[in-house]
Amino acid sequence: MNETAPLLRLTNIKKRFGSNVVLRGIDLEVQAHEVVTLIGASGSGKSTLLRIINLLETLDDGQIFLNGEDISNPRIPPDSVRTKIGIVFQNYNLFPHMTVLDNVTLSSRKVHKISKQEAETTGLALLERIGIAAKARVYPDQLSGGQQQRVAIVRAIASNPELLLLDEITSALDPQLVGEVLDLVRELKTTQTTIVMATHEMEFARNVSDKVVYLKSGIVEEIGPPEQIFDNPLKQSTREFLR
Repeated sequence: MNETAPLLRLTNIKKRFGSNVVLRGIDLEVQAHEVVTLIGASGSGKSTLLRIINLLETLDDGQIFLNGEDISNPRIPPDSVRTKIGIVFQNYNLFPHMTVLDNVTLSSRKVHKISKQEAETTGLALLERIGIAAKARVYPDQLSGGQQQRVAIVRAIASNPELLLLDEITSALDPQLVGEVLDLVRELKTTQTTIVMATHEMEFARNVSDKVVYLKSGIVEEIGPPEQIFDNPLKQSTREFLR
């Protein structure tokens, strides 16, 4: 891979659901090890864009390139692409009938064919890192919301994806639990994980992002470093949203 080529490149991404046009031609580049944050009002297209990158929604038009490969090509099996991309949703989506450790190691064992012993060694090390190794053998309903969300993030990074997508991962949490989840994302940034995330946490976006993308009605209204977007936005619409 060309070192200066983007890890992820989106060109002219369009998506509609019936008569509702959600994305109207999105162009975006994400470099390796970059944290890119999507902001915008509810309904601006943030979650749909993340789901399209992970091929959970089909495109109406446009292309998605991951490491130079056109992953939006219909001939490429979506499951082979998803082995390279981790995604975390706002509602955890842990399997309730599986222990925390089994949740974390599932993809490594079933998709990447890593031995159970190696997968569990890695999984326990990751759970140790986020401070809940003692909960490895319990079930998700015995964890707090913040703990469940941290487990969901660990599950997404356990197989070392090229790209991590985070979709409003704090919106279902009580305010006092938000901090512990955001601390984990900050730590992932220090390990040079490439992240595209949608969030309503503006102060967090300012502190952790390399690039901020303001989406409005399915288009990129403004894009730039956080100090530009938050301190000196170029567009009146950006200023009004942040107000």
